[in-house]
Amino acid sequence: MDAVDGNAIGGLLIDVFGAEMSAAGSTCATCGASRPVAELVVYRRGPGTVVRCRTCGSVLMVFVTRHGVTGVDLAGLASLGEPGSALSGRRNQGQGGTNEYAR
Repeated sequence: MDAVDGNAIGGLLIDVFGAEMSAAGSTCATCGASRPVAELVVYRRGPGTVVRCRTCGSVLMVFVTRHGVTGVDLAGLASLGEPGSALSGRRNQGQGGTNEYAR
């Protein structure tokens, strides 16, 4: 099964969260790796969409749509930031700002 990056589910994320989420920060509950959603690994060829951690391979998110309703499992995430949070945290790092990944 071929993997794509998190940008491939941009439209799905807008449908579910009502906002552009590809730049939002995410933290894996298994290994603690933090990165923007756009950098996660996505598999779309199953009965649903599976999003995995690029570092350890753990399942972070699962999206399944049936009869026009999308079910979402975010159990693999320790945190999911607001849209744009990943870029903001990186920009402020080393400039006296806070790194929201470390929370």
